[in-house]
Amino acid sequence: MSERRQSLRFDKVFTVYLTTQQGMTRGIARNISSSGLFVETRDALPLGGQIKVTFTGDDGTEMTALCEVRYQVALNYSNSQVDGEQMIATSGTRGAGLRIIAYETRENHPMLLVDRERVLH
Repeated sequence: MSERRQSLRFDKVFTVYLTTQQGMTRGIARNISSSGLFVETRDALPLGGQIKVTFTGDDGTEMTALCEVRYQVALNYSNSQVDGEQMIATSGTRGAGLRIIAYETRENHPMLLVDRERVLH
């Protein structure tokens, strides 16, 4: 089985701010590459829709990327067996795979488009 991903992935977890037509919310970004990322969210994002993802640094710096929602996942899983008895604890994760379309370099300036030939998602 061949590996579909051909770009380097950054394995760190970041809090990000997501701006959609409905407003702003927070998410957890992980599995970040130069062409996309996965974001855990509380609510579903519009499939095929465009959202802004803002990363913030500890020093107050910000970077914003315009992204397209490529896919969504909603996982529910359960735990069992406590002291020999069946106990079910349900938990879940919702998230979306995002493709980076452009980067905002400075406020009130046009976005810097990503080279489409390099995008692998």
